[in-house]
Parts: sequence; C-alpha cells; structure tokens
Amino acid sequence: MSFQSLGLSQPILQALTLKNYETPTPIQLQAIPTVLTGRDLLGIAQTGTGKTAAFVLPSIDRLIASKRRPGPRACRMLVLAPTRELAGQIAESARAYSRFSPLKVATVFGGTSIGRNKQDVARGVDILVATPGRLLDLIEQRCLHLNEVEILVLDEADQMLDLGFIHSLKAIVKLLPAKRQTLFFSATMPKSIKDLADRFLSDPAQVSVAPAATTAERVEQYVSFCRQPEKQALLTIMLRTGFSERGNMERVLIFTRTKHGADRVVKLLGQDGIAAAAIHGNKSQPQRERALAEFKNGRTKILVATDIAARGIDVSGVSHVINFELPNVAEQYVHRIGRTARAGAEGIAISFCAEDERAYLKGIEKLTRQQVEIVPLPPGFTAQAERIKATRAASPEPVRHERREEEVRERRFRPQRAHRGRGRYASAVKPMGQKPRRAAGR
Repeated sequence: MSFQSLGLSQPILQALTLKNYETPTPIQLQAIPTVLTGRDLLGIAQTGTGKTAAFVLPSIDRLIASKRRPGPRACRMLVLAPTRELAGQIAESARAYSRFSPLKVATVFGGTSIGRNKQDVARGVDILVATPGRLLDLIEQRCLHLNEVEILVLDEADQMLDLGFIHSLKAIVKLLPAKRQTLFFSATMPKSIKDLADRFLSDPAQVSVAPAATTAERVEQYVSFCRQPEKQALLTIMLRTGFSERGNMERVLIFTRTKHGADRVVKLLGQDGIAAAAIHGNKSQPQRERALAEFKNGRTKILVATDIAARGIDVSGVSHVINFELPNVAEQYVHRIGRTARAGAEGIAISFCAEDERAYLKGIEKLTRQQVEIVPLPPGFTAQAERIKATRAASPEPVRHERREEEVRERRFRPQRAHRGRGRYASAVKPMGQKPRRAAGR
C-alpha cells in the first residue's frame, strides 16, 4: 500500500516524494485515515515507528482544507512534546511536509530567547510545537492564547508524566476549546497514561503497532557483567576494537543515568584519545544543538546522553547503543535501544551491568519478555584495563581546554541584555538618553 491510497492531498504527496517516502509504516497506515476523519486518536507506538508523520501528515491536510487563518497570538494546531530536541524534530518534519502549502510552523521551548518566541507567534501560526513550560510562560505574559486551537497533539505522553508535566498539561487543556481534535501518542500504556487519555480524549479510535514495551525486532541485545569501576575501561576497549565481529561502530549513542556521569564519560574518553560529545539538561541550547548536529552529519561519531535529552534524537545510521549504566526504570531501556535499528535498518544494543544493577536487568527482561545474551569480557581484560588507567593518569586533560574555548565562543556571540538598576543602587542607573533628575529644592 502507498501514501496515495490513504487519501492525502497532492501537496502532501509532493513533499513525501521529495523525501523519497513511498511506503507508509504500520502506524501511519492505521492512524492517517482516522485522523483525516477528525476523530480523536489514541496511538501506542514505539519510537522509530514513524508516528510523527502519522499525526503531522493528516493534520496538515485538515488545516489546509479548513481554509482558516490564525489570528494574532494564536495557533491552529498545538503539538506538545516533553523535550527541546523532540520539539525541534517535530517542527522540522512539519516544515518539510508542509513546504507546498501556505502553513506557518513555529517552535517555543526553554533555552531559547523568549523575545524571539514572542515575535514568532505575534502574527499567529498554523502549527505550534512547544514544551509545556515555555508555552505557559507565553500564555501568562499574554503573548499567546489557545482559543483557536483546532488540533491538539500530545507526543511521548509517558515521558511527559515521568518529567512531572501532569499539572502543566491540565492547565493547558483547560485553556483549549472544548470542540477540537485530540491526538494522544505514547510508547507505553500504564494505568496513569490510560487515565490521562480518558480525561483528554472523547470517544477515541485506538491504534497500536506493537504491544506495550516491546523492543525493536531488528536490535541485537547483549550484556557484559563487570564491576562499576571497570566500565570506563571496558567502554574504551570496545570502542577501539569495534565490539569484535558484531559490526563496526560507525555511530554510537551511549547512555548514562546522570548529567555528571555523561560529562565524566566524555572527559575520560578524551584522555583515552577517543573524541565524544555529551548532550544533557545542563548544556545550553546552542551546545545541545551543536552536539546533535555534529552527530547527525558524522563529524562526531560518539554521543553520550541522558534519557531525558535523548528524546527527540532521531538520527539514522546509529549502529550501536551502549547502556553505560542500566536505567532504573525498565521502560527507559525500550526507548534507549529504539534509537538504533530505525527506518528498517539493523542495530546492536550493549549493556554494562554491575553487581548492583542486576535487579534492573531482571526488570528489563521481565518487561520485554526477552533474555539478553551475555557476552564475556575481552581476553586479558584486567591487564588492558590497567594499561588504560596508567596511560590516562599520565595524559593531559584536553577536554577542559575545549570546554573553555566553547564557553568563550558562546559569550562572544551571546546577545547582551539591557540591565535595569534594582535595589539600593537603582538610582545610579539611568535609561539611555534620559537626563538625571534634580534633587528636590534645587
């Protein structure tokens, strides 16, 4: 079956032809005809199954068909995403699919200039992709209203709940018109997500392309047991040797549980002569965008990420996912390894499991109903680890200099803010062009 048979308009089909998309994925086959009818939808689909196109393509068609124009500070379609990276990815797809239509697409999320966000929505936009926090900031400052929303999309709803966005979501939904189409997507369907869907949706159609929490079929999964202090040496050896005969490590995504852990892995890999970049919540938006762009274009072959920052990393050609630390929430494992084996390709997932993480591994195997294949440590691992440790102790730390140069570069191009005086020294600061007032009695 092709996209032509799904009832999409000619402008959409032209955009798909430019992207060389010919055959819809299972979630697209099920969702697109339903969304075109205007009915609410509850979609259960793993990452990498094509669900962004499943809601963006038919929604664009519906917006074009209604022939309405957004008013000032308004939007017609609102897409809520849990992370900046995912919001940017959705907006990029929406712009590509709507290139042969007059629709305007905008994004608002934290880490970017709120002044720029205000300008982007001032004249109204057709499709607005946002994170909940920045969206509420604009609404509270009366720079945006939701009275004209025709379509609401909640993407990665399970992650939104994990990040504590439930109260923000409730506040946003109260501001929306009662008459609207709501599309709700989640990779998993625990009771909390089902309750949220029941609250937001009205008589929805339900589509599902895989049981909740199943892993990608084309991902080969392995685990190596080692002590926690040995993980860094094991990672270095594995990256140097290419994980034996199990495929060349062309583009590797490494997961840690914490931001500090991600920075430490990058730093120690740098001392071992292996270039890598980190992406997590403590990085500025320009740093995150730069690291992701270089990972996409191949300049950086190794990216270290936390679970939250990894949402929205839609990069084709990720050959390996390495769980440097196993996630303490089993569902996160499914999201992690779903970053490889995308678009029909095959991939490999490798996990490092310390003694105190064995319970996490059991939880993952119980959830996925699969037993992960055990791979022994490389021959002579202890001696190799000692040599790496000794070499690292004698080597400089180039990462610090790179970080300092990056900070200087960012400060150089950072827009300067106009500061107004506050507190006891407020009278010493005068607005430009304004003469100082004379003291009373003079």
